[in-house]
Amino acid sequence: MILLKNVTKEYRLGKTIVHALRGIDLDIGKGEFVSICGPSGSGKSTLLNLIGCLDIPTSGTVHIMDTNIISLQDADLARLRNRTIGFIFQMFNLIPVLNAYENVEYPLILQGLPKQEKRERVLRIIEEVGLSDFIKHRPDELSGGQRQRVAIARALVTNPKLVLADEPTANLDAKTGIEILELMKKMNEKDKTTFIFSTHDPKVEQYANKTYTLSDGSIT
Repeated sequence: MILLKNVTKEYRLGKTIVHALRGIDLDIGKGEFVSICGPSGSGKSTLLNLIGCLDIPTSGTVHIMDTNIISLQDADLARLRNRTIGFIFQMFNLIPVLNAYENVEYPLILQGLPKQEKRERVLRIIEEVGLSDFIKHRPDELSGGQRQRVAIARALVTNPKLVLADEPTANLDAKTGIEILELMKKMNEKDKTTFIFSTHDPKVEQYANKTYTLSDGSIT
């Protein structure tokens, strides 16, 4: 499902070249629950950005669902992201003026789905994450754990084949973080959706069926 071969990513900062990723090889199959661990600055977020088609490598190849993303134009990358990949961010990235229902509905609006299908999907996923009583609440009226549940619902409402979670427990207390991990693991097992986490939280490793460790841009 996801195949990276000898991937490098470099950034230029003035006269300095930053080697964010160095020769990454990665093969992740359908339905896996994968943890990518490492300290800040090790390249975790950069790797997730490449897998999520938010960036392209300096060299090497990245295949998502048998598609080489380097060969795609921006519009094609956007379609691939919207229909194949769900994102869960550390800071939730909810739209503050929209309530929980509207935040979850938003990616379906981008897909142009019929009104009734949108409503059925949104209500079903909100119920699955346990927020049926909070659909009219805006993000500032929700706890951190509830906001992360909205973010999970938004990521899953499009029925993605792949979900990328960048430090999803970083802004949650320990108890809520475990609840969120158990919720995502349950959805992974039920729907066979592939989950990939970027994290330095050791709790995540306990839930993953495969763990990779990044150090200075290399898998160790």
